[in-house]
Amino acid sequence: MRALAIACLSLLCASAQAQDLAVRAERLHTVAGPVITDGVVLIRAGKIAAVGPADQVRVPDGVRVWKTKLATPGLIDAHSVIGLAGYLNQPHDQDQLDKNGPIQPELRAIDAYNPREKLVEWVRDFGITTVHTGHGPGALISGQTMIVKTRGQTVEESVLVPYAMLACTLGAESRGAKSPGTAGKQLAMLREALLSANEFRTKLEDPDPAKRPGRDLRKEAWVEVLARRVPLLVTAHRHQDLIAALRLAREFNLRVILDGAGEVYQVLDEVRAAGVFVIAHPPMARFAGELENASRSTPLRMLEAGIPFAFQSGHEDYVPKTRVVLYEAAIASAYGLGSEQALRAITIDAAKLLGIEQRVGSLEVGKDGDLALYDGDLFEYTSHCVGTVIEGKIVFEGLR
Repeated sequence: MRALAIACLSLLCASAQAQDLAVRAERLHTVAGPVITDGVVLIRAGKIAAVGPADQVRVPDGVRVWKTKLATPGLIDAHSVIGLAGYLNQPHDQDQLDKNGPIQPELRAIDAYNPREKLVEWVRDFGITTVHTGHGPGALISGQTMIVKTRGQTVEESVLVPYAMLACTLGAESRGAKSPGTAGKQLAMLREALLSANEFRTKLEDPDPAKRPGRDLRKEAWVEVLARRVPLLVTAHRHQDLIAALRLAREFNLRVILDGAGEVYQVLDEVRAAGVFVIAHPPMARFAGELENASRSTPLRMLEAGIPFAFQSGHEDYVPKTRVVLYEAAIASAYGLGSEQALRAITIDAAKLLGIEQRVGSLEVGKDGDLALYDGDLFEYTSHCVGTVIEGKIVFEGLR
């Protein structure tokens, strides 16, 4: 009920801010169909009311017409920690990882997200309108994630999905001198937590209210995963850790999304057979440590294997703390993926992975009026973002 209330409040806030606007682009990438030459998107009350060639879309008198070289759906970052990680890179603005325990599923992203963080503004000014963010890699279970629009002064104004995924990390990044110190211990601890939560879930369903257990925030978070309402987001790079995540998913009938997946090209058949989504590591990430065997051609190989994927900005330990998915997709495009598929991986495919494709990811009637405007080819380094629109509201206008 609380999640529903937050989502409804977000919609009300967005509606109050919405405005009518028409965007006319020399090249309009709807993603839902072919590129439209001299195309128009008409936004009314925050939603797309019409889209098509300029000579077929009537723009009402008094509605601003914003002309640009190129327009796309608002870009989507499939995994980030912005809003929890801050650009100052100081302890007071680093809330993405609590190191006081290996398993903390009760940590909610909405309690830590700062919509006024400069990094949110930074990525928005490159055309990114939707971000999946929250607790980051580094602990076996670091906490919950959320999906937000890059707008608003409060979390209630920003949030789309308050509890999107439960963040898990396998491999060296979540091991330490103390437990878990090995791969076997990592999986044993996860199984123990899942079994305990499953017992709790069974007791919650007891027909006798007197026999039902009291509140347990940790187990309640796990119940959402066991019920398949929330995916387990597994950050892992080594092929054996990716296989271990798939094994755990089969054992407990979990929805798993693989994150990073530096060596996924070694287990393409297994990942395809499991039917899971992959959030690919940033192509420009430093190929060291767990990512030492990564490849910039991995997105192309996943495409050829029929594995659905999207791009992310990820998390950097150094300033400025975040990448820009626009540039990451551009690199993958140059390494064989191609511009059309690269655009899909930061729009509609990312929306499908996050389960929000009914609202964002393409320019279609009825969807949110989220657009990114550019003064040249999307993946050309010399092009600039000249505007960002979220639900009909201009949130950036200038030159980035």
